[in-house]
Amino acid sequence: MTQSADAAPDAGAPLPQFPMRRTCPFSEPREYAAMRADNPVSRAALKVNGKPTWLVTRHEDVRQVLGDGRVSSNLKLPGYPHQFHIPEEMLAQIRPMLLSMDPPEHTAQRRMLIREFTARRVKEMRPRIQEIVDERVDAMLATGGPVDLVTALALPVPSLVICELLGVPYEDHAQFEEWSAAMMNHELSPAEYGAAVQALDAYLDKLVTLKEDEPGDDLISRFLEKNRSEQVADHVDVVTMARLMLVGGHETTANMIALGVLALLQHPEQLAELQEDPALLPGAIEELLRVFSISDSGTARVALEDIEVGDITIRAGEGILALNNAANHDESVFPDPATLDIHRKEARSHLAFGYGIHQCIGANLARVELEAVYGTLLRRIPGLRLAADPDELRFKDDAMVYGVYELPVTW
Repeated sequence: MTQSADAAPDAGAPLPQFPMRRTCPFSEPREYAAMRADNPVSRAALKVNGKPTWLVTRHEDVRQVLGDGRVSSNLKLPGYPHQFHIPEEMLAQIRPMLLSMDPPEHTAQRRMLIREFTARRVKEMRPRIQEIVDERVDAMLATGGPVDLVTALALPVPSLVICELLGVPYEDHAQFEEWSAAMMNHELSPAEYGAAVQALDAYLDKLVTLKEDEPGDDLISRFLEKNRSEQVADHVDVVTMARLMLVGGHETTANMIALGVLALLQHPEQLAELQEDPALLPGAIEELLRVFSISDSGTARVALEDIEVGDITIRAGEGILALNNAANHDESVFPDPATLDIHRKEARSHLAFGYGIHQCIGANLARVELEAVYGTLLRRIPGLRLAADPDELRFKDDAMVYGVYELPVTW
């Protein structure tokens, strides 16, 4: 027997607010475990506007929702669980990104882009990625510690990689990183959020216009060339796609680089194992991705028709957040999930990159970047250590993508 929203447990009681803060960077919010155990599909109120949404917390259920064709990613649908202040007039003008598209538009654009991120294509990029990492580590060693690993390594590496891939001048990185940070901040006003989006789009509009006339050897130019014959996107679509690639291509990986280094420094026994046996690194990266699940609530959906998830009926038009972090700490899939274990055999079952047709298109690239950074640090700076009290580090509780603002290190 299934329950509807009206018959759900604790109906009529005040709804918990979402997002929920992590009390420890290496753990999920403490509320998630209780929800998985007692109410794995339950209601919450969005802090940004008080609107109700469904939270899905078990691994099996999150996979079900993300793989279900009866749910939509369309952020313009009335029930979509927005986590930012977006006035109706602004929402009406927004052009959906790939993440916010449904088939067939999503299928057509993703097919055009997927060739840029295949395992083979990323393997070809690996030498240049390693060169970028070595250059940044050279600079760290020349400067001497302490340094902020975020500004010295975590941000520059993925920013340089995605700039070269897209054909964006890296000398502009400081400005687009500022716009990107604003777009990820839950607590900005609608005007501040809108200004960041408009400024970045204006910058990319000029860049795309230039590449339409003078193409180069880069992703945007290749997309434009293919689009001339297949016509799956107009000029504004290309600008929006470029924004997603630029922001997503550095924001997530940069945060994972810093958090992963922090985790290893806080687990010296496992760090020593990786230094002794670098072959363990790919598995360790999957475990780090699982533990942090930095884009926990990036999987917003709307039910297009009534669907059953667990023993709950989610009605057509209701919003859903399929929580990756909760799924990645599901005890039925990951025994002792709060423990970082670089030998965890089931780690690759994590959903940190999402699942289904909207699974992160850049997952292969992110893994190679993480392997290059962690492997180089383990090899070239074996004495790396924190240069600050861990309790004084500031974490991005206010952001859509979790991370640490600064990470002082020395050696």
